[in-house]
Amino acid sequence: QVHLVESGGGLVQDGDSLRLSCAASGRTFTSVAMGWFRQAPGKEREFVVAISIHGETTYYADSVKGRFTISRDNAKNAGYLQMNSLKPEDTAVYYCAADWYGSNWGSPHDRHPSAFNSWGQGTQVTVSS
Repeated sequence: QVHLVESGGGLVQDGDSLRLSCAASGRTFTSVAMGWFRQAPGKEREFVVAISIHGETTYYADSVKGRFTISRDNAKNAGYLQMNSLKPEDTAVYYCAADWYGSNWGSPHDRHPSAFNSWGQGTQVTVSS
């Protein structure tokens, strides 16, 4: 498994930007797909975006497509989530995830939290209106 630690969350205003970082340890990071999820109070953990092992392919949830950008730097054992045009509905705890068990990001099952084996502790993102 991969040990993950998120950072970069905070309190911002509607329309602002944030860049989340995911620091990873473990030899498997460079050979696993990874992604970001979020969870708001009273709601289930929600898929945000995923990226392939070498960053060549990505898959975004409709709610963030065009506003969020995922990237990774395997040489630094790090993943990133650039969030632009933030909205109050983006308010949630954001989690970095790795060790993807899925095979097709077009399948909702493969975008479910259960498809990822490694998780960070989360970082809070709050967007005020």
